[in-house]
Amino acid sequence: MKKQLKFPYDFLWGTATASHQIEGGQKNDWVKWEIKNADLLAEKSEKNFLWNPNWKKFKSEAEKPENYISGMACDSWNRFEEDFNIIQFLSLKAYRFSIEWSRIEPEEGKFDEDAISKYKKMIDSLRERKIEPFVTLWHWTLPVWLAERGGTTSKDFPEKFKIYTQKLVESFGESVKFWVTLNEPDVQTSHSYFKGVWPPQKKCLRLSFVAIKNLISAHKLSFEVIKKKNINAQVGIAKHQVSFEILGQSNKLSILDKDFKMPHKFSPKNIWNKILKKVADRIWNFYFLDKISEHQDFIGLNHYNRNVIDGWYGKNPNKTQTDFGWEFHPESIYQSLIELKKYNKPVYITENGIADAFDNLREEFVRRSLIAVHQAMLDGVEVRGYFYWSLLDNFEWDKGYWLKFGLVAVDRENFERKIRDSAYFYKKIAEDNFIEN
Repeated sequence: MKKQLKFPYDFLWGTATASHQIEGGQKNDWVKWEIKNADLLAEKSEKNFLWNPNWKKFKSEAEKPENYISGMACDSWNRFEEDFNIIQFLSLKAYRFSIEWSRIEPEEGKFDEDAISKYKKMIDSLRERKIEPFVTLWHWTLPVWLAERGGTTSKDFPEKFKIYTQKLVESFGESVKFWVTLNEPDVQTSHSYFKGVWPPQKKCLRLSFVAIKNLISAHKLSFEVIKKKNINAQVGIAKHQVSFEILGQSNKLSILDKDFKMPHKFSPKNIWNKILKKVADRIWNFYFLDKISEHQDFIGLNHYNRNVIDGWYGKNPNKTQTDFGWEFHPESIYQSLIELKKYNKPVYITENGIADAFDNLREEFVRRSLIAVHQAMLDGVEVRGYFYWSLLDNFEWDKGYWLKFGLVAVDRENFERKIRDSAYFYKKIAEDNFIEN
């Protein structure tokens, strides 16, 4: 007989998106970069993704330059009411979305009141449907004028972000309770400056540190602006966390793996693995959170995968892989949640999802992820909500449109929305407020 794993009565079931990935018709730094690089990205797609076991399924789409230009995306700027109706139909009570800075401030110091009014209308429309808006202020894209002066590495970036925040807080008032200042600052800085593969493609370790430092300052300033306006507002960031897992380490979920092996406690290799984990956790998982620990009401957890350590990183078994080529191992979210306990903050899982175009794995991914979340809650983590990524199949940055994360499929020709079978599974969980195990 299956057991019902119940969640708190006020647990927020939700879904998430980002403005650049769904709105369409934007003019920001990413749009400029896409147009310039689309042909090259298409040309190099096979070289870049041949490692992916699912590559052949998406080869024809990935080799088209138009795949790498966001264009009208999902046309959600014009179809947001339709999207909100879907969220309501799925019985979800919260929606995380982002504001497009380039719409708000297309020129330095000049704010577009029509764009602000449009976002206010979105917030009001969500509230009319009794859906709690989680507003993200920055999901990686920048106004062109700011990008041209250095973007996140510009010395006045924190101050410009403060001004932008101030304008939105004054405009939205108390209609927004939950603010996510930054989305995955570590991902943006690593891809833009450490790896040098995202705009502005400046591969420079020094600039990556400058960007992180500026983003820390920007968050703190934004936090203070929001709290000054509304002391009851809840402010945090959406932080990308990887479960760095030493091969064979013991926890309540890993020991259920039939391939579990406990390494010798005092072996030199295991000591080295522990050092590798400590370094990775310190640099990737905890540095940013430590720096802003006094300037956050909650932690937004974005989690997708684990990284198994066995002499070095990336030793995952990869028995089953998602369309992205990531290992299918939903239980890894348990470790990431447990490792956030030390901050003594409530946690909202602001992103957790799977690229699965044919909807073969998504239901099982959600089920097993939520069983792991429930266990983490039993073990003392205060998780208050779960936002599946993503509501819609959207534009996945330098990968384009061939990765399908959505609960809802989107026709690229006419933007027709089609709810996937796995979304109905998630709908039932939200309605029942429990998961069966």
